[in-house]
Amino acid sequence: MSEWAPKRFWKETKAGEVDGGYTVFLDSRTLRTPAKAALTLPTRALAEALAVEWEAQGEQIEPAKMPMTRTANSAIDKVVPQRADVADMLAAYGDSDLTCYRADQPADLVARQAEGWDPLLDWADEALGARLAPRTGIMHQPQDPMALAALAAEVHALDHFRLAAFHDLVALSGSLVIGLAVAKEHLDPETGWRLSRIDEDYQAELWGEDEEAAEHAAIKRQAFLDAALFFRLVDQI
Repeated sequence: MSEWAPKRFWKETKAGEVDGGYTVFLDSRTLRTPAKAALTLPTRALAEALAVEWEAQGEQIEPAKMPMTRTANSAIDKVVPQRADVADMLAAYGDSDLTCYRADQPADLVARQAEGWDPLLDWADEALGARLAPRTGIMHQPQDPMALAALAAEVHALDHFRLAAFHDLVALSGSLVIGLAVAKEHLDPETGWRLSRIDEDYQAELWGEDEEAAEHAAIKRQAFLDAALFFRLVDQI
């Protein structure tokens, strides 16, 4: 027995202005979130990106093919009711940031991590006032509380739309520093993703690439790029 899937019920899709922002019209109906809240967006560019996703739907609606819509829904339904908690959770990545956890051998991996991640730590220090220190070994070593507070302030300054996208930038990369560098356009998204994969790429070069792992990584990469695009569209008038 096949699972039920919602079917396309509209003919015309367009972005338009509403009270408080922009939305997507499906014929005369406006979009709502899964929790039935009005899906009101901050910029026309973001509304147009959602409209493209809805217009591309065939006879059956496939939510998995609508990443912009999914993030907008999350911003309204999930982030708004617990914005401070979400920000705290993401800020906590700073105390165990991927860019700080270093190998002590082999030498070529140590060098590759330093080459990729040291400039990011320098940037965080210079641009954000947050100096994080590299660590080796498996035991957790806390970072400077003042540095963590500076990073947390950056996260808490994000509104709910940006925070929803930022969640994916951080969670998918494992790095608050990389997430901030992409959000602030210090890194382009492709470079940010590549820098988050130094360890995995090294292991694949050493032992060969596992097909299933590569497929999973490709899905995560696309989600990371989608999150970066959503973040940009929130800022685009």
